[in-house]
Amino acid sequence: MTDLAPPPVADPGDERVGGPAAEPVVPAAAPARPARPRVVPLALILTAFLSLPLVVSATYLNVVSRAAIYGIVAISLNVLVGYAGQVSLGHAAFLGLGAFSSGYALSEMGLPFPGALLTAVLVSMGIALVLGGVALRVTGLYLALVTIAFGLFAQETLFNIRSLTGGGAGQPAPRPDLFAGDVAYAYLCIAVLALVIAFDWRLTATKAGRAIQALRDDERVAASWGIDVTGYKLLAFVISGGIAGLGGALFASVEQIVAKDDFPFSLSLTFLLMTVVGGTGNRWGVVQGGLLFAALPTLLDQLHANVHVFPFTSITATWEPAIGAVLLLLTLMMFPGGMAQQQGALLRWLGGGPFAHDPEPSGPAQGGGMGARP
Repeated sequence: MTDLAPPPVADPGDERVGGPAAEPVVPAAAPARPARPRVVPLALILTAFLSLPLVVSATYLNVVSRAAIYGIVAISLNVLVGYAGQVSLGHAAFLGLGAFSSGYALSEMGLPFPGALLTAVLVSMGIALVLGGVALRVTGLYLALVTIAFGLFAQETLFNIRSLTGGGAGQPAPRPDLFAGDVAYAYLCIAVLALVIAFDWRLTATKAGRAIQALRDDERVAASWGIDVTGYKLLAFVISGGIAGLGGALFASVEQIVAKDDFPFSLSLTFLLMTVVGGTGNRWGVVQGGLLFAALPTLLDQLHANVHVFPFTSITATWEPAIGAVLLLLTLMMFPGGMAQQQGALLRWLGGGPFAHDPEPSGPAQGGGMGARP
């Protein structure tokens, strides 16, 4: 007997029986693996940086300390300029406030070094809170004018209070016994820079940090999302002032005496230049900008003394403002994202991504640069 095969069952999705066409089953894509930073190259870069205090001449150890402090100031200014989109031309005043507060706490109040650092941070944050409450009611050019006025007021009035600044003799700011040597103090400054970078990294991952970053793109859009624009601008101002004050406390003990002539208005311009040239909104870029501008006078003097070829025979540290202006113009015309944009492919590769150049500069929307958010 011949077996009869059962009739085929019509597929309800077969167009031949009047049903809709069945969509092909597409396998779900595997979830993308998170990028892992390349540990070995990063370790080599970190080792080279940490070895600087051991390999440079004793004459230039204070330059290493100052470079780390400029990196701290660059982070502080980046919070205000790169994240919140506000202009500050008075940041040298916050550096000076931190320096004199620390010197006064060490010499007159007898506080230990950590207490002096905390005093400098709190004083700078308090002044930033008062100034920000006034300054942030205006925007653009008027905000820049307010910060300029504050910087000049600090230079001509606050830093001339003899009981605070020691007058023409300056305010002593001794180092702690554990870091009394130049090498040890350079490592202390580097360690504080690392802590500030870690703080900035965590800041961009918080709700407050993301709200601050939203201000730069469009304040009206940020307000429509329920962000307190004035409140978060003020928070950015206070954080920026506090970090700058911390850098000032370290700055005071580099030479172990601090005077009002250490904080001219031109220093505020230098701080803004190094932030823009480094790459506003990218923490790694602005830190590199700070390191560059801190070492630039020494580099120019060394080139002038050791390279007997034009133009190095004519260039000295007095050319620093002109070179800074040229770097600013080149940055604005060719690389709006600064050094961070020029190194975009390398930074992306170090962060675990492909070695590919991104034509768009890194901004605050990226959370401050390579590996910004955990």
